[in-house]
Amino acid sequence: MNTTNTSTPSAAGPIAPAWGAVISMTLGVFGLVTAEFLPASLLTPMANDLGINEALAGQAVSATAIVAMITCLLIATLTRRFDRRHVLLGFSILLIISNILVAIAPNLSFLLMGRVLLGIALGGFWTMAAAVVMRLVPEYLVPRALSILFSGVSIATVFAAPLGSFLGDMIGWRNIFLLTGVLGVVVLIAQFATLPRLAPVGHASLRTLFDVMMRPRMRFGLVLTMLIFTGHFAMFTYVRPFLENVTGVAISGVSGILLGFGIANFLGTYLAGALIERNLKRTLSIMPIIMGFAGLSLATFQGSSTIGDSILIAIWGMAFAAMPVGWSTWITRTVPDEAESGGGLLVAAIQLAIALGAAVGGAIYTASGALGVFGLSGCLLLVAGAVVLLGLRTAPQASAQNEA
Repeated sequence: MNTTNTSTPSAAGPIAPAWGAVISMTLGVFGLVTAEFLPASLLTPMANDLGINEALAGQAVSATAIVAMITCLLIATLTRRFDRRHVLLGFSILLIISNILVAIAPNLSFLLMGRVLLGIALGGFWTMAAAVVMRLVPEYLVPRALSILFSGVSIATVFAAPLGSFLGDMIGWRNIFLLTGVLGVVVLIAQFATLPRLAPVGHASLRTLFDVMMRPRMRFGLVLTMLIFTGHFAMFTYVRPFLENVTGVAISGVSGILLGFGIANFLGTYLAGALIERNLKRTLSIMPIIMGFAGLSLATFQGSSTIGDSILIAIWGMAFAAMPVGWSTWITRTVPDEAESGGGLLVAAIQLAIALGAAVGGAIYTASGALGVFGLSGCLLLVAGAVVLLGLRTAPQASAQNEA
């Protein structure tokens, strides 16, 4: 077990990067995001088994997001006296329990109970993720470390979406959640072995959270983050119904297309790290615009070409990969002295966006189907990208020479 004490804060971070700890956190991301978005690929069988419609089943995503949003605003204050290593290990334990509860759920209420525990783990982990990474690697390596961390999101997309839908038909959706619980055990072991002691730093109070939110650039950036993630998750939550009902793809085809989305997202995560190092603002603006054009094109062509839809969904996945990395990097540069509180606010905005995306997307889906969801989401993403380009301010990046 690694017991190196990295609790002393430093603007530049540690001299030697703790890549093993970064990798173990990446595994945590993989486990949490896999569990979070499994309902998107298992929506139909979950709804049929529980005797509810797809729009209601989609609120399993909303419930997790709402709890995560509340958690990320409170967790830094509630755990301000605890070693961050122990807190992160606690989130992995919640991941395990959550998946077991979902796997044995006899009804929607029991299912939502398990998703609430997942929301606590998600909100807490993402609140601390960027702040912890800042203490594991030197400042100039933070974008690279974050791109590694968020590759866990991309890998989870590969597993949660295509493999979830494919294996769900073979072994049942409940067994998929049990396997995700086993994954949580692996995460817990890896983090126990590699995470160093991380004594709490910063002020971590509700007052601090408010003060950070009132800083000049924060509110503007948080609103833009919420708009972008709302547009994305409205489309993503209902991508399977779009492919099945509009494009007319069979389940094996849905799995293949979602696999393409995941692979493109994985490649895009590493591309994002290089782009962010060159120009953070440009990356944060161009990628939502690309996502918006992809969504509008999918709605416009109305499933006329399976190959065309597959390409557009892959482009969307690659472009979205830059968003979690980019906005987390923006937090580390905008509020480096209170990165944990800033991370909590960022996660709150994202989780609210996920809840809005699933809920509003469900309402639009009921009224006008998947075409309406993709069309309106595409417009929202185009507007958000343009506003980022015109109005967002970013701080400069540190260099390796400055770290020396």
